[in-house]
Amino acid sequence: MLSRPKPGESEVDLLRFQSQFLATGAAPAVQLVKKGSRGGGNTNLDQPLLQDHRDVVTLDNLPDSPPALVPAPPKRARPSPGCPLPEHEDPEERLNRHDQHITAVLTKIIERDTSSVAVNLPVPSGVAFPPVFHRSQERQGKSATSGKRSIFAQEIAAKRTSETSVPPVSEVSTPDPPDGAASCEALTPREQGSQLPWGSRGFQGPHLVTGKGLGSKNAEQEAQTIHEENIAKLHAMAPEEILREQQQLLAQLDPSLVAFLRSPSHTHEQAGEKTTEQRPGGHSVEVTGEEPIVPTFANEPRQEDDLDPGAPALALPVLPDKEWVHMDTVELEKLHWTQDLPPLRKKRTQERMQARFNLQGELLAPDVDLPTHLGLHHHGEEAERAGYSLQELFHLTRSQVSQQRALALHVLAQVIGRAQAGEFGDRLVGSVLRLLLDAGFLFLLRFSLDDRVDGVIAAAVRALRALLVAPGDEELLDSTFSWYRGALVFPLMPSQEDEDDEDEDEEPPAEKIKRKSPEQGNRPPSDLARHDVIKGLLATNLLPRLRYLLEVTCPAPSVVLDILAVLIRLARHSLESATRVLECPRLIETVVREFLPTSWYPVRAGPAPSLHRVPCAAAMKLLRVLASAGRNIAARLLSSFDLRSRLSRFLAEAPQEMALPLEEAEALSSEAFRLWAVAASYGQGADLYRELYPVLMRALQAVPEELSTQPARPLSMQRIASLLTLLAQLTLATSSTTPEPSSDSAGAIVSATPSSITWTQVSGLQPLVEPCLRQTLKLLPGPKMWQALGPVPTACLLFLDAHYQAWSQQPSLCPEDWLQDMERLSESLLLPLLHTPTLGSLWDSLGSCSPLCNPQFCVRAPEALPSLVSLGSTGGRLSLSLAGSASPFPFLTALLCLFNTLARLHKGLCDQLAAILATPGLQNYFLQCLAPMAAPHLTPFSAWALRHEYHLQYLALILAQKVATVQPDLAINTALHHSLVLALLSRLLPGSEHLAHELLLSCVFRLEFLPERASGGLEAADFSDRLSLGNNKDSGCGRGALLAQACQDLPSIRSCYLTHCSLARASLLASQASYQGELQRVPGLLLPVPKEPLLPTDWPFLPLIHLYHQATDTSLGPPPADTIGTALRALQWVLVLESWRPQALWAVPPAARLARLMCVFLVDSELFRETPVQHLVAALLARLCQPQVLLDLKLDCPLPGLASFPDLYASFLEHFEAVSYGDHLFGALVLLPLQRRFSVTLRLALFGEHVGALRALGLPLTQLPVSLECYTEPPEDNLALLQLYFRALVTGALCPRWCPVLYAVAVAHVNSFIFSQDPKSSEEVKAARRSMLQKTWLLADEGLRQHLLHYKLPNSALPEGFELYPQLPPLRQQYLQRLTSGTLQNGISKA
Repeated sequence: MLSRPKPGESEVDLLRFQSQFLATGAAPAVQLVKKGSRGGGNTNLDQPLLQDHRDVVTLDNLPDSPPALVPAPPKRARPSPGCPLPEHEDPEERLNRHDQHITAVLTKIIERDTSSVAVNLPVPSGVAFPPVFHRSQERQGKSATSGKRSIFAQEIAAKRTSETSVPPVSEVSTPDPPDGAASCEALTPREQGSQLPWGSRGFQGPHLVTGKGLGSKNAEQEAQTIHEENIAKLHAMAPEEILREQQQLLAQLDPSLVAFLRSPSHTHEQAGEKTTEQRPGGHSVEVTGEEPIVPTFANEPRQEDDLDPGAPALALPVLPDKEWVHMDTVELEKLHWTQDLPPLRKKRTQERMQARFNLQGELLAPDVDLPTHLGLHHHGEEAERAGYSLQELFHLTRSQVSQQRALALHVLAQVIGRAQAGEFGDRLVGSVLRLLLDAGFLFLLRFSLDDRVDGVIAAAVRALRALLVAPGDEELLDSTFSWYRGALVFPLMPSQEDEDDEDEDEEPPAEKIKRKSPEQGNRPPSDLARHDVIKGLLATNLLPRLRYLLEVTCPAPSVVLDILAVLIRLARHSLESATRVLECPRLIETVVREFLPTSWYPVRAGPAPSLHRVPCAAAMKLLRVLASAGRNIAARLLSSFDLRSRLSRFLAEAPQEMALPLEEAEALSSEAFRLWAVAASYGQGADLYRELYPVLMRALQAVPEELSTQPARPLSMQRIASLLTLLAQLTLATSSTTPEPSSDSAGAIVSATPSSITWTQVSGLQPLVEPCLRQTLKLLPGPKMWQALGPVPTACLLFLDAHYQAWSQQPSLCPEDWLQDMERLSESLLLPLLHTPTLGSLWDSLGSCSPLCNPQFCVRAPEALPSLVSLGSTGGRLSLSLAGSASPFPFLTALLCLFNTLARLHKGLCDQLAAILATPGLQNYFLQCLAPMAAPHLTPFSAWALRHEYHLQYLALILAQKVATVQPDLAINTALHHSLVLALLSRLLPGSEHLAHELLLSCVFRLEFLPERASGGLEAADFSDRLSLGNNKDSGCGRGALLAQACQDLPSIRSCYLTHCSLARASLLASQASYQGELQRVPGLLLPVPKEPLLPTDWPFLPLIHLYHQATDTSLGPPPADTIGTALRALQWVLVLESWRPQALWAVPPAARLARLMCVFLVDSELFRETPVQHLVAALLARLCQPQVLLDLKLDCPLPGLASFPDLYASFLEHFEAVSYGDHLFGALVLLPLQRRFSVTLRLALFGEHVGALRALGLPLTQLPVSLECYTEPPEDNLALLQLYFRALVTGALCPRWCPVLYAVAVAHVNSFIFSQDPKSSEEVKAARRSMLQKTWLLADEGLRQHLLHYKLPNSALPEGFELYPQLPPLRQQYLQRLTSGTLQNGISKA
C-alpha cells in the first residue's frame, strides 16, 4: 500500500509515487464522475479503468513559458452517452423533425362531473360594484397568524367571515357619536341633564355585562334585567349625583385604564365581528361587536365623515347623485377644495402676514381680491389669499411634474429680479435673497441644472442669472469702459471671506496660501457659499455642467445668453475664478466654436431659432472680461483659441455688412474693439494693427458721419468710444520706454522685445481724431444732444493725451515739433473752451453729482448681501449722479488729464492752463469736499464711484502743484488745495498706490502749499498762545519758532513719511505701470479688493506708532538708529497740521491724539528728555488742552488702533514711576486723564497700584495745562477712591511739597465728603463719613487737619491751591461739635 506524501517531499517524489501506482495497476480510492454526464450514476464501477483514460502528469511536454491568457472556447451542450449528437446536424431542423401536434399531447380530455354540485345564485345588491376599501379605515379582527396579506386578501377574508357568521341581537350597535357626546368631562351638568333622556333609544341593551359567564339558559334574560335596573336607577338620580358618582368611580379606577378606555385608538382598534344595524334615518353603518357603544341620535352623521362637528354641512357646488358610480359614500374631507373660498379679510391689521407673489413675481397686497381663474389660489394655507409664498414655491420646485418645477423656478427668478431692482422697498421684513440663500436656494438651482427636462433647465439657468447678475451692473461697467482708467475695475468678491481671519494680512503670502488652501479644499460647498456664493457654486462643478449644456443640449437662445451672463459674472469675481473658467475642459473652445464662428448664414432681425453657429456679442464680452483678469489669460486666449483671426473677421466688416441684426452687429463690433484694447493694454495684439490698418482708418473716417446722425444711437456711440480707446492703447504701445527688471515682483513681467508698432504708423491718427473732438464740442450747449454722445468726447480727449505722451517719448523726433503742436491745440481749442459758459455749468454740477458730497448715492441696496457682491445701489443710476447720463465727471476728468500732460511737457502753458483752477464751480466743489460730514460707507458701488471721483481731484491737485511750482505768483487757493490733498491722501483706495505715492512726493510737503509761512502765520501762532495761556514764554521755544523750523525741515519730514507710509512694493509697481503707461509691466486690469483705504486716518502719527511697536515688540527687530530724528520729524508735522490744517485731523479723536503723544514717552527712557521733543510735545499738549478741544476729549469711547486706554495708562504710570524723575511734561500727561469727568478706573490705578508715583508728580499748579476745577468738580462719590485719598494724605504719601496738584484735589474731595449730609446715602457711606471726620478731628498734623476742615474753594494762584475758611460755617461747626462730643464721651467711657 502506498503512503501519502509527507511534508518536505519534492515534485520528483510525487512523480515517483505516480509511476509506482501505475505499475501496480491497483484501483483508485476515488472515482471522478463528470457532472456533464447525463447518465447519472449508471457508470459501471466494476469495469476496470483503462490506462489511456487516466490523467497522468508528465513534465516532458510542458512549455517553458506560461500559456497566453486568451478567452476560453465557447461551451457546447454535452449529449448523453446513449444518444450522441451528429456533428453537422442543425438543431432547429432536428427539433422540427421530432415535433408533434398538440393533439399528440392532449389525447384524452375528460370533463369534470358537476351534476352533484349545488348552484348558488348571486346575492342581489343595490350597488354596481363592491365598496372600495380606504386606507384611512382601520382593519378589524386581524388574525395573529394571518401574516402579511394584501388589502384585497384581507377584504375577501372579512367578507367571508361576515357571510358565514350570524351576529346575535345583543351585539348590534351604533357608530360612535361626535366628540361632543363621547366625553362626559367636557360637559356641564345642565348639558348632561339634557342628554339623559336618551332613554331606551340610547341604552337598548347591556354592553359590559352580557351574561355569557353565568352558564344558565336564562343568562341573557338576567343580564337584561340587571340592565333595566341600572337604567331605572340612573333616571331616579339627579344630574349632580350622576356626576359625583362618576367622579368617585373614576377616582377608584386605575388612571392608565381610564386613559386607555378614553383613547380614540381603543374605540377604533377593537377586534371582533362586524355587524350592521338599520338606523331610523335609513343609513347602514359598519361597527364591531366589541366596540364600546356610545349613545347617539339616529339622524346624526357618521363620525368618520364629520371633520368638524360644530361646523355646518359643506355646501358642495354639485350634489352627489345616488346613481353615480361609487358615490354612495361621500368623503367630505376630500371635497373641501370644492367649496367656495373663505371671505377675504378686508380690515387692515398690524400683524405680520406671509408675503405672497403672483406668477410674474409681483408682491400682492394682503387684502387684494383676485379671481380664482388666474391660478393663484392653489395652496392650502390662507386659501382665501391669492398668490404663493416662498415656502410654497420651494415645495413646488420638488414636484414630480416638470411643468410645476419650471413654473416655480420661473416665479422665483421673477421674485429675485424684482427684489434686486428694489421694487419691494420696505414692504417686506428682511431680505428676500438672504432668506432664499439660507433656505438652500443656491443648491436647489444647482440640482435643477441636472434635470432631464429642458424647460426646467431653462428656468434654473434664468433663476441663476437673476441671483448672480444684479440688474444694471454690466450696463454700468460697459458704459464706463472708455472713461479715464475705466477698464480697471474692482473684483466682485467679498472683502472678508472668513470672519475669524483677522490677522491674515500680517502673515507672509506663502504661509497664508499654505495655511488656507487645505482648509478651502476640505470645506464643503455649503460652508463656502455662506461666505462667498461664487466659490460655493464653483465647488459644485458648475462649469462642466454649463459646458455640457452649451455643447450637447444646444439650448434656446435665451438660455445661451443666460449661461454666458453667468460665466461673465463668474469671471468678474476674481483672478482665481477667471482662471477656472478658462481652464474648464472644452468650455472656452465650445464658446469660441459655437458662438464666434467665422462664417454663418445671414440672420434677420427678430427672434432667432438658435444661437449656435451664429456670432454672439455676449461670447466676445466673456473673452474680454477673462482677458481683463490678467495678462497671462489674455496671452493664452490670443494664442490658444485663434482670436486674432476672429478679431480680424468681426472688425473687417462694418456692422451694416455683417449679415446680423444691426444692434447685435454693433454690440459685437464694440466688444471686439474692447477685447483688442484690453490685449493692447498689456502690449499684446499689436501685430494686428498692420493687418487691420485699412479697416481702422475706414472706421475712423466714418466717425464724423455717424456723429452727425440724429438722434444718436447709443450702441453706435459706444462702438466709436471703444474704437478711440483701442487707438489710444495702440498709441501708448509705441513708447520706447523699456521697463526695468524687478526680481521681487511676481506681477512685473518684463518683455525685452520692442513693440511691433512704430510712431510713424500711429502719427496719422491725431488729424482724424481732433476734428471728431471739435464736432462733439459743438454739441456742448445742447444738454440732450451732449448726453446722447455718451463717452465719445471723453475718449477723444484721452486719445489726445496718449498721443502727446507717446510723441514726447520718441527720442528720434525733435521736441520743437510736439511743443508747437501743443501750443496750437491749446490756443485753437482748449483755451476757448475754458471760457465757454457751458463748461462752467459742468463745473457747477460737480457737487450735485458727487458721491462724496452726497452719501445717499452710495447707500447699499436693500437686497445686498456680503456673500454676493454687486454694484447695486439705490442712487447710483440717477441721471444726476456720477454714473448718470448728465454726469460731468468723465469729460472733466479727461480734460484735466490732457491739461496735466500739456503742463508737464510744456511748462510755458502752465500760466494759461491755470485758469481752469480758478473756476468758481471747482472751488465750490473743493469746499464741499472739505466740509465736515460723514464719509460714505465703503460698499462695492461706493468704491467704484469714489475711485473715479478721486481721479478728478488728483488730477486737479497735481495741476495746481505744477502751477504753484512753475508760476508761484499765479497760484491761488493753495491752502484750500493743500487741505484737499491731505483729505484725499487718507481716502484713496487700493489700486491707487501710485496716486498716494505721488501726493506724498510732490504735494503734501510742498512749501508752496503752506502760504501761512509767509503771510504772518508764525506770529499769529505765538500771539494765540499768549492769549490762551496768559504767560510770556521765550520766543525761541514758542509755537511760531517751532513752525518756522518745521517749514525749513520739510524735505526731511517728507523723507521720514515716505519711509514710514510706504505701500506694498508689488502693488505700487503695478499701479505705477498702469498710470504711467508702462504696458509691459501691467499685471492685470483687476484691482485689489477694497477692504479699507490705503492709509489710515491717523497717518500723520504713523512714525510714532512704528517707534512704539518696535520698542515694545522685540520680534520686529531693533529700533531705528535715528529714533530722535524720526520722532522729531513726526512731531513737527503734527504740529504744522494742528496749527494750520486742523481739519486734516478731524477724523482723529482728541483721545487718540493724546494716546499717540503718550507713545513718545514709552519708546525709551531718554527720548522725552530731548529739548526739541519737549518743546514740540508741550506745544501739542497745549493744543489738546484748549477748551473747545477738551470738551471732545473722551477716554471712555473705543479708540482706533487702541485696545484699551486704561491698559495704556497703566503701562504709562509704570514707565513714569520708573524713568520720569519728576519730569514736569511727563507729569502733565499723567495728570490730564485724572480729571473728574473721566473714568474712576484711571484714578484708582494711580492711588491704588502706583502710589509711589505721587512723589514724582511735582508739576506746579501754575504749569497745569487745564483748570484746577476740572479735577475738583463735581465732588467724588466713589467710596474706595475717597478712602485712598484720605489714606494717602494721612500717611504722608501725598503732600503739597511733592505733588501740589493732587494734594489740592484730594483735600477738596475729602472735605466735601466729610461734611456732606446727603440723606440718600447708604449706611456704609454714612459710617465711613463719620469715621473719616472723627479721624480728621484727631489728626496730629495740625496743617493737614486745618486744610481738611477749613477747605473753601480751589485757587491755583495760592501756594496751597485752595482757599480756607477763617472759621467754619455754623452748620459745619455744629455738625463737627456733635460728632466730636460723641467721640470724647466714647473716649471717656472707655477710659
